[in-house]
Amino acid sequence: MLEFRSITLGDRKRINEALAKSDFMGCEYSFANNLAWCRLADSKICFYKDFYIVCAFGSEDNIPTFVLPSGSGDYCDVIAEMKKFSENFGFPLRISGVTDSSLDMLKQLYSYKFTYFLDRDSSDYIYLRSDLAELKGKKYHQKRNHLAKFNRIDSTFSFLSEKDFDDCISFIVSDYNNKSENDISHSAIAEQYAINTYFNHFEELGLSGGIIRINNKIAAVTIGEKINSDTFCVHIEKADRSYDGIYTGICNRFVNECTVGCTYINREEDLGIEGLRKSKLSYHPIFLLNKYIVNFK
Repeated sequence: MLEFRSITLGDRKRINEALAKSDFMGCEYSFANNLAWCRLADSKICFYKDFYIVCAFGSEDNIPTFVLPSGSGDYCDVIAEMKKFSENFGFPLRISGVTDSSLDMLKQLYSYKFTYFLDRDSSDYIYLRSDLAELKGKKYHQKRNHLAKFNRIDSTFSFLSEKDFDDCISFIVSDYNNKSENDISHSAIAEQYAINTYFNHFEELGLSGGIIRINNKIAAVTIGEKINSDTFCVHIEKADRSYDGIYTGICNRFVNECTVGCTYINREEDLGIEGLRKSKLSYHPIFLLNKYIVNFK
């Protein structure tokens, strides 16, 4: 029987080895992401042979929800163990974050002995790095205007370093404290834990970051990492909206300075938030990394 436990920093090497073997592009295939967001849905981990498995035990309907394992080996074998684990607790096996290519694999292995549906709110937005760095062409005309407005502001961009952490945390906490009670959701609380995890273990997690200062004060901060052989994933992007064009500014500068050598930029999902969806679409993703939820019969 699979035995799940909490993730720790000590798991990083073994988990990263499994992630590298799969080379998945989804934002959930990141050790830093798994460590930081473990409280959102009470996620636990385990290892089975050469596979790394994550399971969320805090879903709304209390059904354990697995992420498709990363690593190497016989997928029929590891999925059989996951199925046994779920059924032992009286639930059918559920797997989330299944991309189109992984869905095709499951169809071949199981001849449609499962149902599935598109989880649009969890689908990742994937962009060409060159598009976000250069903002060329008619489709980016509005973004170039936003960037031009921001560039008229006297600001400085620099790589994020330990000396900036306290200022960055204060900046982000201030934004959180200014939210109304209606905006303080479980997800918002979990995000604060995630952000603190990123800062507290920044170097250990192999993260990169950038900040913009205006009048010697933090006005924007972003953090991310390279998550596979060709993709950089942006985990955090926070900015002071009172400065016109600052989100375009921090995105463009960070991509140019911190993501050299990558082909794609994953800016993660929109969680079904209308404003966030509109913003992410406005950068013209080259494609959406579709995510499906699979329920075995």
